[in-house]
Amino acid sequence: MIVVVDERELVKDGYTSLFGREGVPSQGFDPSEFGDWVSTAADSDIDAVEAFLIGQGEKAMSLPRAIRDRSTAPVIAISDSPSLETTLAFFDCGVDDVVRKPVHPREILARAAAIRRRLKALVNFTDIGPIRVFSDGRDPEVQGEVFALPRRERRILEYLVSNRGRRVSKSQIFNAIYGVFDEDVEENVVESHISKLRKKLRKRLGFDPIDSKRFLGYCIDWS
Repeated sequence: MIVVVDERELVKDGYTSLFGREGVPSQGFDPSEFGDWVSTAADSDIDAVEAFLIGQGEKAMSLPRAIRDRSTAPVIAISDSPSLETTLAFFDCGVDDVVRKPVHPREILARAAAIRRRLKALVNFTDIGPIRVFSDGRDPEVQGEVFALPRRERRILEYLVSNRGRRVSKSQIFNAIYGVFDEDVEENVVESHISKLRKKLRKRLGFDPIDSKRFLGYCIDWS
Protein backbone atom coordinates (compact mmCIF):
# COMPACT_ATOMS: atom_id res chain seq x y z
CA MET A 1 0.00 0.00 0.00
CA ILE A 2 1.14 3.55 -0.80
CA VAL A 3 0.21 6.31 1.65
CA VAL A 4 -0.23 9.81 0.21
CA VAL A 5 -0.11 12.75 2.65
CA ASP A 6 -1.27 16.14 1.34
CA GLU A 7 -3.66 18.80 2.59
CA ARG A 8 -5.23 19.15 -0.87
CA GLU A 9 -8.09 16.75 -1.57
CA LEU A 10 -7.50 16.99 -5.30
CA VAL A 11 -3.90 15.82 -4.95
CA LYS A 12 -4.76 12.96 -2.58
CA ASP A 13 -7.65 11.74 -4.70
CA GLY A 14 -5.64 12.12 -7.90
CA TYR A 15 -2.73 10.00 -6.72
CA THR A 16 -4.87 7.32 -5.08
CA SER A 17 -6.80 7.01 -8.33
CA LEU A 18 -3.60 6.79 -10.41
CA PHE A 19 -2.08 4.16 -8.15
CA GLY A 20 -5.34 2.23 -8.31
CA ARG A 21 -5.05 2.11 -12.10
CA GLU A 22 -1.61 0.56 -11.65
CA GLY A 23 -3.12 -2.10 -9.39
CA VAL A 24 -1.46 -0.70 -6.28
CA PRO A 25 -3.61 0.05 -3.20
CA SER A 26 -3.22 3.51 -1.69
CA GLN A 27 -4.73 5.79 0.92
CA GLY A 28 -4.72 9.56 1.32
CA PHE A 29 -4.31 11.49 4.57
CA ASP A 30 -4.39 15.13 5.58
CA PRO A 31 -1.09 15.96 7.39
CA SER A 32 -2.97 16.82 10.59
CA GLU A 33 -4.65 13.39 10.61
CA PHE A 34 -1.64 11.41 9.46
CA GLY A 35 0.52 12.23 12.48
CA ASP A 36 -2.00 10.61 14.80
CA TRP A 37 -2.47 7.60 12.53
CA VAL A 38 1.21 6.80 12.06
CA SER A 39 1.85 6.96 15.79
CA THR A 40 -1.12 4.82 16.84
CA ALA A 41 -1.74 2.39 13.95
CA ALA A 42 -1.23 -1.32 14.53
CA ASP A 43 2.14 -2.75 13.49
CA SER A 44 0.41 -4.90 10.87
CA ASP A 45 -1.07 -1.76 9.26
CA ILE A 46 2.30 0.03 9.24
CA ASP A 47 4.02 -3.06 7.82
CA ALA A 48 1.55 -3.03 4.91
CA VAL A 49 2.87 0.34 3.68
CA GLU A 50 5.38 0.09 0.82
CA ALA A 51 6.10 3.82 0.58
CA PHE A 52 4.98 7.17 2.00
CA LEU A 53 4.46 10.21 -0.25
CA ILE A 54 4.68 13.56 1.53
CA GLY A 55 3.20 16.58 -0.21
CA GLN A 56 1.95 19.99 0.84
CA GLY A 57 0.89 20.82 4.37
CA GLU A 58 1.81 22.95 7.36
CA LYS A 59 3.12 19.90 9.27
CA ALA A 60 4.61 18.10 6.26
CA MET A 61 8.24 18.66 7.26
CA SER A 62 7.75 17.04 10.66
CA LEU A 63 6.22 13.83 9.30
CA PRO A 64 9.31 11.92 8.05
CA ARG A 65 10.75 11.72 11.58
CA ALA A 66 7.42 10.39 12.89
CA ILE A 67 7.40 7.80 10.11
CA ARG A 68 10.92 6.66 10.93
CA ASP A 69 9.82 5.87 14.48
CA ARG A 70 7.51 3.20 13.05
CA SER A 71 8.69 2.18 9.59
CA THR A 72 11.69 1.74 7.30
CA ALA A 73 9.57 2.11 4.15
CA PRO A 74 10.76 4.72 1.61
CA VAL A 75 9.62 8.30 2.27
CA ILE A 76 9.34 10.36 -0.92
CA ALA A 77 8.47 14.06 -0.97
CA ILE A 78 6.39 15.55 -3.79
CA SER A 79 7.46 19.11 -4.46
CA ASP A 80 5.43 21.70 -6.35
CA SER A 81 8.33 24.10 -6.36
CA PRO A 82 11.62 23.92 -8.28
CA SER A 83 13.26 25.77 -5.40
CA LEU A 84 16.58 24.38 -4.22
CA GLU A 85 15.76 25.54 -0.69
CA THR A 86 12.55 23.48 -0.65
CA THR A 87 14.34 20.38 -1.94
CA LEU A 88 17.11 20.69 0.65
CA ALA A 89 14.56 21.29 3.40
CA PHE A 90 12.83 18.04 2.52
CA PHE A 91 16.10 16.12 2.64
CA ASP A 92 17.02 17.77 5.92
CA CYS A 93 13.79 16.57 7.50
CA GLY A 94 14.56 12.96 6.63
CA VAL A 95 12.98 12.01 3.30
CA ASP A 96 14.70 9.48 1.04
CA ASP A 97 13.95 11.21 -2.25
CA VAL A 98 12.28 14.30 -3.70
CA VAL A 99 10.27 14.33 -6.94
CA ARG A 100 8.76 17.31 -8.70
CA LYS A 101 5.25 17.43 -10.08
CA PRO A 102 4.04 16.26 -12.47
CA VAL A 103 5.34 12.73 -11.89
CA HIS A 104 3.91 9.44 -13.11
CA PRO A 105 2.98 6.88 -10.41
CA ARG A 106 5.19 4.31 -12.13
CA GLU A 107 8.18 6.55 -11.58
CA ILE A 108 7.29 6.85 -7.90
CA LEU A 109 7.00 3.06 -7.62
CA ALA A 110 10.34 2.65 -9.40
CA ARG A 111 12.02 5.15 -7.08
CA ALA A 112 10.56 3.41 -4.02
CA ALA A 113 11.82 0.05 -5.29
CA ALA A 114 15.28 1.54 -5.88
CA ILE A 115 15.36 2.90 -2.32
CA ARG A 116 14.39 -0.50 -0.94
CA ARG A 117 17.16 -2.13 -3.00
CA ARG A 118 19.73 0.29 -1.61
CA LEU A 119 18.52 -0.36 1.92
CA LYS A 120 18.97 -4.08 1.41
CA ALA A 121 22.40 -3.42 -0.16
CA LEU A 122 23.76 -6.61 -1.68
CA VAL A 123 21.02 -8.86 -0.37
CA ASN A 124 17.91 -8.42 -2.48
CA PHE A 125 16.45 -11.86 -1.99
CA THR A 126 15.41 -14.25 0.75
CA ASP A 127 15.86 -18.00 0.57
CA ILE A 128 13.60 -20.42 2.37
CA GLY A 129 14.40 -23.98 1.41
CA PRO A 130 14.33 -24.23 -2.41
CA ILE A 131 12.24 -21.04 -2.69
CA ARG A 132 13.96 -17.72 -3.43
CA VAL A 133 11.87 -14.56 -3.14
CA PHE A 134 13.18 -11.25 -4.49
CA SER A 135 12.60 -7.77 -3.07
CA ASP A 136 12.62 -5.96 -6.43
CA GLY A 137 9.37 -7.24 -7.90
CA ARG A 138 10.78 -10.16 -9.86
CA ASP A 139 9.04 -13.50 -9.94
CA PRO A 140 10.34 -15.93 -7.31
CA GLU A 141 12.45 -18.97 -8.10
CA VAL A 142 11.80 -22.53 -7.00
CA GLN A 143 14.64 -25.03 -7.20
CA GLY A 144 16.61 -22.52 -9.27
CA GLU A 145 13.92 -22.01 -11.92
CA VAL A 146 11.63 -19.02 -12.38
CA PHE A 147 8.27 -19.61 -10.72
CA ALA A 148 5.92 -17.20 -12.50
CA LEU A 149 2.96 -16.03 -10.43
CA PRO A 150 0.15 -13.48 -10.81
CA ARG A 151 0.91 -10.30 -8.89
CA ARG A 152 -1.42 -10.99 -5.94
CA GLU A 153 -0.10 -14.52 -5.41
CA ARG A 154 3.50 -13.33 -5.71
CA ARG A 155 2.95 -10.63 -3.09
CA ILE A 156 1.30 -13.12 -0.74
CA LEU A 157 4.30 -15.43 -1.07
CA GLU A 158 6.64 -12.49 -0.44
CA TYR A 159 4.66 -11.51 2.65
CA LEU A 160 4.66 -15.05 4.04
CA VAL A 161 8.40 -15.41 3.45
CA SER A 162 9.12 -12.04 5.07
CA ASN A 163 7.26 -13.37 8.13
CA ARG A 164 8.75 -16.86 7.97
CA GLY A 165 8.24 -18.89 11.09
CA ARG A 166 5.50 -16.54 12.27
CA ARG A 167 1.80 -17.16 11.74
CA VAL A 168 -0.06 -14.31 10.04
CA SER A 169 -3.81 -13.84 9.86
CA LYS A 170 -5.98 -13.48 6.81
CA SER A 171 -6.57 -9.85 7.78
CA GLN A 172 -2.84 -9.11 7.91
CA ILE A 173 -2.34 -10.63 4.47
CA PHE A 174 -5.29 -8.71 3.09
CA ASN A 175 -3.97 -5.42 4.48
CA ALA A 176 -0.53 -6.05 2.97
CA ILE A 177 -1.87 -6.99 -0.47
CA TYR A 178 -4.95 -4.82 -0.92
CA GLY A 179 -4.44 -2.01 1.57
CA VAL A 180 -5.80 -1.27 5.00
CA PHE A 181 -8.63 0.94 3.75
CA ASP A 182 -9.88 -0.95 0.68
CA GLU A 183 -13.62 -1.37 1.18
CA ASP A 184 -14.39 -2.54 -2.36
CA VAL A 185 -12.77 -5.98 -2.01
CA GLU A 186 -13.93 -8.70 0.37
CA GLU A 187 -11.29 -10.04 2.76
CA ASN A 188 -12.23 -13.61 1.83
CA VAL A 189 -10.57 -13.12 -1.57
CA VAL A 190 -7.29 -13.89 0.24
CA GLU A 191 -8.40 -17.49 0.70
CA SER A 192 -8.85 -17.90 -3.05
CA HIS A 193 -5.40 -16.46 -3.81
CA ILE A 194 -3.72 -18.63 -1.19
CA SER A 195 -5.52 -21.74 -2.40
CA LYS A 196 -4.21 -21.17 -5.94
CA LEU A 197 -0.70 -20.41 -4.65
CA ARG A 198 -0.61 -23.56 -2.52
CA LYS A 199 -1.78 -25.70 -5.45
CA LYS A 200 1.02 -24.35 -7.65
CA LEU A 201 3.67 -24.82 -4.94
CA ARG A 202 2.45 -28.35 -4.29
CA LYS A 203 2.68 -29.17 -7.99
CA ARG A 204 6.26 -27.80 -8.26
CA LEU A 205 7.60 -29.10 -4.92
CA GLY A 206 5.56 -32.22 -4.40
CA PHE A 207 4.18 -30.91 -1.11
CA ASP A 208 2.58 -27.81 0.37
CA PRO A 209 5.03 -25.60 2.37
CA ILE A 210 2.25 -23.32 3.66
CA ASP A 211 0.67 -24.40 6.93
CA SER A 212 -2.77 -23.08 7.80
CA LYS A 213 -4.73 -23.34 11.01
CA ARG A 214 -8.33 -22.29 11.36
CA PHE A 215 -8.69 -18.97 13.23
CA LEU A 216 -4.88 -18.68 13.61
CA GLY A 217 -3.73 -17.98 10.07
CA TYR A 218 -0.93 -19.04 7.75
CA CYS A 219 2.75 -19.78 8.13
CA ILE A 220 5.59 -20.80 5.83
CA ASP A 221 8.77 -22.27 7.23
CA TRP A 222 11.48 -24.80 6.42
CA SER A 223 12.89 -27.16 9.02
